[in-house]
Amino acid sequence: MFNRDRWKEIMEVLTGNWFRTVLTAFGVFWGIFILLILLAAGKGMQNGIMADFGDIATNTMFIWTQATSKEYQGLPKGREFEFKLEDVATLNSSMPDLRYVSPRNRLGGFGGGSNVIRGIKTGAYNVFGDYPQIIKQDPLGITSGRFINQSDIGEKRKVAVIGNGVKKELYDKGENPLGSYIKIQGVNFMVIGTYKRLDDNNGEQGQKQIFVPFTTFSQAFNRANDVGWMAITANDGASITDLKETVVSILKKNRKIHPDDNRAIGYFDLYEQFNRVQSLFWAIKFIAYFVGILVLLSGIIGVSNIMLIVVKERTKEIGIRRALGENPWSIKLQVLMESVFLTTISGMAGISFGALVIYAINTLLEMNGPVDMFLNPSVSLGVVIGALTILVVSGLLAGFIPAQSAIKVRPIDALRTE
Repeated sequence: MFNRDRWKEIMEVLTGNWFRTVLTAFGVFWGIFILLILLAAGKGMQNGIMADFGDIATNTMFIWTQATSKEYQGLPKGREFEFKLEDVATLNSSMPDLRYVSPRNRLGGFGGGSNVIRGIKTGAYNVFGDYPQIIKQDPLGITSGRFINQSDIGEKRKVAVIGNGVKKELYDKGENPLGSYIKIQGVNFMVIGTYKRLDDNNGEQGQKQIFVPFTTFSQAFNRANDVGWMAITANDGASITDLKETVVSILKKNRKIHPDDNRAIGYFDLYEQFNRVQSLFWAIKFIAYFVGILVLLSGIIGVSNIMLIVVKERTKEIGIRRALGENPWSIKLQVLMESVFLTTISGMAGISFGALVIYAINTLLEMNGPVDMFLNPSVSLGVVIGALTILVVSGLLAGFIPAQSAIKVRPIDALRTE
């Protein structure tokens, strides 16, 4: 069935009118190329946005206090307040679906004065009082030493973990900071570790932060049991978005906030934002497939039209073959093979060219540095295999109508055709 004479005939038919064949093939070539480029661009955007999330626990919310907007239980409107450590304990005990409730306090901030001294060098840095689990919610790449542990919390040790940006500004090149001391607002802390952030969300400032035990921070800087804000992560299988309302209600009750006061407590639901981004990715992928397949479909229609013309041109030949006793299925198979061959070859050319363009884009990105929200555009092997499947099926569909038309030709009518 797949003999040399059949393939020779296929090549003669397709090369008989080169210009027409190339124009027909270009429709399929362009359709599959557009499909790959759109999918790669969508993947590049997804990679870039997901890189901004880094390894942070996405099922997390951050919550802080603001001024009250309603009077409640004799307390005035506009009241400033703080969370307390007992709020953390209440959330842990009453909400088993919460995995981590991490209180945090902070010194410094953007535009603040120098608050850290080492020898004759000074710097202005964010200093955070944290519990050990914060590193599981907002991962840091420890480059030397270690992070805060539970013993540091229990014994209120004056230890600190500094970013590589702090190390660069306060220490000489090649100097090992581990075991040395820095002075934070007049209090000495021993450096036990250094880190480099795994993401660039905070840019250079993200590498210029200092972490100390929460209990030590509270004692050294007179914060008592105050909590500036909290990072709250839900267990796997639970959604922090679904738990958010309960968390806020508990905190309102503990801090004597009016239940309808929606401005007293601020929060950022990372999981909700993450899901919105995921929905955007699905929409982008759908649009890529929709547009790409429509363009490809136009190319397939072109192939079908050309095959109809080819069958029309070969009416007399088909009639003679039928008169000589050739099986109608053999003629039908011939037309189908011509259609599949044309779509597959042109489609493979589109895939190859698309791969080269994607490779060139990645090379330019590596040479010129990363682009915001765009990283490593690519398509998976599954997409390529799917594209090849679409090409074969499309070729069969494109050739089906012309093949049916070919076998309907009556030998006597075909022989009369001039």
